[in-house]
Order: sequence, then structure tokens, then C-alpha cells
Amino acid sequence: MNTHQQRKLRKGSVWLLLLLTVGSTLTACRENALNNLSPADSPVYITNYDRSVNFGQYKTFSLPDSVIIESNDRYATAQNDMSTRLVTNVANALTTRGFQRVAKGKPADLGVAIIRVNNQYTGVASNPYSYYSNYWGGGYGGLGGYGYSPYYPSYYTYQVTDQYWEIQIVDLKNASTSSTGQQQLNVIYDATVRGSDLTDMQSVDAATTAIFAQSPYLQATR
Repeated sequence: MNTHQQRKLRKGSVWLLLLLTVGSTLTACRENALNNLSPADSPVYITNYDRSVNFGQYKTFSLPDSVIIESNDRYATAQNDMSTRLVTNVANALTTRGFQRVAKGKPADLGVAIIRVNNQYTGVASNPYSYYSNYWGGGYGGLGGYGYSPYYPSYYTYQVTDQYWEIQIVDLKNASTSSTGQQQLNVIYDATVRGSDLTDMQSVDAATTAIFAQSPYLQATR
């Protein structure tokens, strides 16, 4: 990608789950994600693409009926009313732009994945207040002069939750081969839905409408 740094995408696990006909080591173009948005700041739709790519060269796309659930580097597939609506909306939007959806297992120019990210991270950090426990208590008479000596552990744990939706498109037409013989698929388009979650059909429709409105370059040559 000529305007963004490339990096490996989740060790290829997402696209292995999509059962594409090629083995892949993926490189991705990703913007830094926005975290901890308040309800007043959401929803936020972030789109990013490879500026060197002419999307008019592509004709067909492959899109599974299920979505990928990513949870702390673990991957599974899921299909329910919400995910079906999202898949249908994305497929219709691409079809309207001139792309043709192909059946599962058939060759395609583009591979499309819809991903539900639900990560939770637990960490351990040092507690700077532990160094002042003797100042507030002990030999200094205690906090407020009442002999109260608060206890501060030297460390504490914390948990961060990161949840959002993501749409990715990879280039299947121009896949290259690495020195190890693996095919490499570049992520040429990425969209994320941050902030408020997609909790009903109306929010799904609003999200897909906004994402594709921000992506006029996703257009096949008719």
C-alpha cells in the first residue's frame, strides 16, 4: 500500500475461516482505531483503502453468509438475523456498484469479510501510591492524625474491552507468492463501525449506508 504501512493481518486466521480456495498470509492497511467513545460521539464510521488500487479492474466478489467473530485471537463464525442483514446489505451495496457476487467456492476477484471484534484484555500495572504508605501512616502518626494507615498494593489489574464491527476486502485477483510459496493477499479496503453498537436492523442499515457513502471509489467498470 503506498500511503499506509502494511502489516500482517491476524496471522491469516480470519481468511482461513472464510474457506477461500487459496492459502494466505495477509497484509493489511489499517488506521489507528478509536477507543472508549462516549454515546455522544458515536457512531463513527472509519473507512480506509489502498490509494494505488483501481477498483474498476475487479468484477466479482466472494462473501460468506456468516460473519467472523474475533475474540482475543480466537475466531469462529456466526449467523443470526443481525449478521444476515449486514451481509445482505453489503452484498447489495457492492452489486449496486457493479460487482457480481459469486457462489461459495467459485473464483472471485475480491474476497469480502464481515468481522465482529469482541476483545478483552487484562493487564497488570504498578501502583505508585504504594510508595507513600509510610508517609500517610506508620511513623508519621497516620492519616489525619488518627493513626489510620491505608494499604496500597504494589500492583493492580485492569481490563479493557474493545468491541466494533469491521468490513474487509482483499485482492484475490492479484495475489502474489512469497518466498516460502504461500500466496499473499493484500487488504485493499477496510471499514470499521466504532462507538455505539449495531443493536437493531435500523442501526445496521444506517451503518452500511454511511460506510458506502464514504466509499465512492468502490465502483466496478460497467
